[in-house]
Amino acid sequence: MPEFTTPKQLVDWYDNQERILTPDFLDTISWGEVSQTEVDPALVPVLLYFRDVEKLTEIYYKELRKTPTGRDPEVRQFMDKWQHEEDLHGELLNRFLEEAGFPSGDAWFEKMKHTIPRSYRYSSALGSLTANLFGKRFSAVHMTWGAINEMMTLTGYRQLWKRANHPVLTYILKAIVREESVHAFFYATFAKLQLQRSRYTQHIATYILKHFWSPVGQGAKPVKETAYVMDMLFDGAEGVSVMDTFVNKRLELFPGFEKETFVTDTISRMVRSTRTQQVATGG
Repeated sequence: MPEFTTPKQLVDWYDNQERILTPDFLDTISWGEVSQTEVDPALVPVLLYFRDVEKLTEIYYKELRKTPTGRDPEVRQFMDKWQHEEDLHGELLNRFLEEAGFPSGDAWFEKMKHTIPRSYRYSSALGSLTANLFGKRFSAVHMTWGAINEMMTLTGYRQLWKRANHPVLTYILKAIVREESVHAFFYATFAKLQLQRSRYTQHIATYILKHFWSPVGQGAKPVKETAYVMDMLFDGAEGVSVMDTFVNKRLELFPGFEKETFVTDTISRMVRSTRTQQVATGG
């Protein structure tokens, strides 16, 4: 990937990236072959979780627009395109589930939005207030948080196609991952540019993320659903190692995050907690 010294250079690069999920690519998806390979029912909640999180970008987008980060012209330019790309990711996962025999019915997205906990709306409002109090310095927090979530999503998709071993799903996810890789690069590069500005900005970002970060989707989705996904994709020493290699080690390259391990630590705790509950309930 190229190197950038200004946000404008980064945004111009992003705008010039060709879409992977073009109409021509979508026409190559073998929807009729989905039902020919069984989907492990244990992975259906994982697929639903990813589908919902991708579609919930609509809500994240609206929330971010209320903050100094969302009012930044470069970030806003990125977000306008990013939202549409993430939305299609969710639609493709929903279509796959339907073809695999796990339909959600009409208006599933509107119904799903009504299940978002009220506590999430309160915390989002508080987050926007905090962001506005800190001003543009808070952009480093937003963009680092986004980078972690994009890297987690990338890593989660890779684990999912390995676990599912479904040819059509793998074909779709590999294409989605190519777009998500561009998103992750944008977030990470923008975050680093912000963090390089001062040690004070780094201190704010590391403190907030270390104490308040949670895996992508948690909050809008119940904790137990997030924990289930983490357990299915990152259980055992191998799963933790994958998370450490592709997320935590990359985060350590961000200014101010050189020795932070809260991502791997959080996922490890969630997996252990899920396993303990399964043992306690005989699951």
